[in-house]
Formats: sequence, C-alpha cells, structure tokens
Amino acid sequence: MTATGTDERPVRAADSVLAQAVDLARRAAEEESSAAHVGAHLGCDAVSDDDSPVAVHLFDCTAAAYSGWRWSVSVTRLLDDPRVTVDEVVLQPGDGALLPPPWVPWSERLQAGDLGVGDLLPTAPDDDRLVPAYVATGDPGLDELAYELGLGRIRVMSRLGRTDAAQRWHDGPTGPDNPMARQAPGQCGTCGFYLPLDGSLRAMLGACGNEYSPSDGHVVDVEYGCGAHSEAVSEPEPEPLTSVSYDTERYDVLDAEIEPVDLTKDSEPET
Repeated sequence: MTATGTDERPVRAADSVLAQAVDLARRAAEEESSAAHVGAHLGCDAVSDDDSPVAVHLFDCTAAAYSGWRWSVSVTRLLDDPRVTVDEVVLQPGDGALLPPPWVPWSERLQAGDLGVGDLLPTAPDDDRLVPAYVATGDPGLDELAYELGLGRIRVMSRLGRTDAAQRWHDGPTGPDNPMARQAPGQCGTCGFYLPLDGSLRAMLGACGNEYSPSDGHVVDVEYGCGAHSEAVSEPEPEPLTSVSYDTERYDVLDAEIEPVDLTKDSEPET
C-alpha cells in the first residue's frame, strides 16, 4: 500500500502486516467515536521499523464540526508475531483544518433576501449595473425620464443592469418555466390584467393587476400565466336531468303464443 502522511518528512513503507490491518484500525476508531463519524481510509504511514514496527492508519472524520480532521490509529506488532494490536486512537487536524476559509467580501456573500429592516446596502461607485443619469442608457423611455440635470436621480440602470434583471425575472418564479405557467389557460401577454413595463423591457415583462392572481402586484414574464387569465373559459355545467324516460318496446304477454309445458314428465338428461 502506498504510504501517505500529513507532514513533510519522508514517508516510509509500513510493515506489510500492519498495512493490511485496516479493518482493525477502523473498528478502533469507531469505538472511540461512532461509525457515522469514521469515513474513508486515507492511507498508512510507517512510524518505526525496528524490532517493534509501528504504523498509523488515517481515516477521514465526517463529523460536521471537524471538517478536514482525521482519525489517527497507531498499530504495532512483534516481528515474530503476526498478531496486531492497537496502540492509540487520536483525532488530529489535517492540512488546512485549523485555518479559516478564504475571506470573501461581504458584497459577494450577500444573498437575495438578506437585507432586513434598518440595514444599509451601499452600492459600489463602479457598479456595472448603474450609469450616471446624464449618460444615454440606450432606453429612450428611460433616457427621457432620467435626463434631469441636478434634479433627478444621480444614477440609473445601465443596459447590463436591465439585462440582468430581465433574465433573473425570466428565470424566477414568475417565468415561463413555472409549473403554474405550464398549466395556465393562456399567457400573461394575452391577459387583460397584464400591465406592460415601459421602455426596452416592454416586450418581455410587465406587472400583474389581477387581485385574484397569486402574482398580483409582481413583475411577470410575458410568457408566464395562471388560472386567473382574463380570457379563461370555465367548463360548461352539465344540464340538469328532467323526467326519466323509458324508451322500450311494449311486449303484450296476452298476444304472445305460449306453448304449454307438461310438468309431469321428466326431462330427458342432456347428452
């Protein structure tokens, strides 16, 4: 078995008998902790090869609180005795286990919905989603509204910002891939309650104005839909049953010719 180690010293091949005592070492680690916290076997490292060879078996620790740690099980034997005994079982940190994870800026850790009441979310001066209000954004409707020197908004959404928002809403819960949209009788683009957005997003997005829709007041994709579509047609109700009519032919027993049967005679057995 190839020997591995956790330090930089040369790794020697373990005694062949000790190297094969993986099951014994695993049972020792499971007795020290539990079977659920002893993972894969990571290798065997020879510690001594004199008259009493010692080898260390390493097992991954799967406990959530000890990520990157390893179970270290030392085993030994006498050279003239094939029986293997366990010296000790310890839990040791592996490479990088004692180091914190790489630092990630808060702006990259932030997720949708993290902003709470009273929280501030500053926007970077070089945010690609925004451009100065006096710069043409490529959206005529937005440019006409935003061109307010000294009076209007300082920055407005750039083309990249609008594209990212449109794609996010298209892929979100009010997009065409939603199960409700697949079962809807029609798309939002053909619904009377659909309020298209202005500008370059008009052809793709709008707001729902139906108070009975689950998306009322939300931005919806033009290909989204729900059961509250303005042109949804309900299934016709079944007609109520009237008086019961029996359409059968009348058979007059008196008019029928009935052949008399002699009940005193035994019937012949069937052959």
